[in-house]
Amino acid sequence: MLKVSENHQSYWRKNLRITSILLAIWFVVTYVMAYFARDLNFNFFGWPFSFWMAAQGSLVIYVLIIGFYASYMNKLDIEHGVAEEE
Repeated sequence: MLKVSENHQSYWRKNLRITSILLAIWFVVTYVMAYFARDLNFNFFGWPFSFWMAAQGSLVIYVLIIGFYASYMNKLDIEHGVAEEE
């Protein structure tokens, strides 16, 4: 049986935690915001907020999620000594 080091377990625990948090944010932006879109009756940059979130806002949040995940994982790789050498 393969023994997994404490460093490896810590790495995957942190990876799963950040993945779960970001997936929860993705779920809220994708489904919860769309479900309650009609209730968002205020203007944002001259457009109804519900339209803005559907057309642009959710895409911006998706890109921010991807950028944050990539940055976080690079730092985590360095912290746990599994970073790729360039």
